[in-house]
Amino acid sequence: MLPETISGDGMSEKTLTRMDLSEAVFREVGLSRNESAQLVESVLGHVSDALVKGETVKISSFGTFSVRDKAARVGRNPKTGQEVPISPRRVLTFRPSQIMKERVAAGNKS
Repeated sequence: MLPETISGDGMSEKTLTRMDLSEAVFREVGLSRNESAQLVESVLGHVSDALVKGETVKISSFGTFSVRDKAARVGRNPKTGQEVPISPRRVLTFRPSQIMKERVAAGNKS
């Protein structure tokens, strides 16, 4: 069962956690709870390590995680209109696969 949080519009939304993933592996694969948690941590660790190194992580039928370098630019404070320098940085991006896009879109038709 997934934990629920209440969003500002009063609708509840579910959040999938590491513990939920470990529990799913425990139920579906048959590993012990401890082994399931270690497996989930290992997979997430490999994904994180690859992204930290700047590598792209592609999971078939799910999507692609990648790191992008953003150049320095001048932004604007919306309240005051004052220009503010924004330093260069690395950002994480996710691009869902076409299959994932279709699954999510089909879920919206309920």
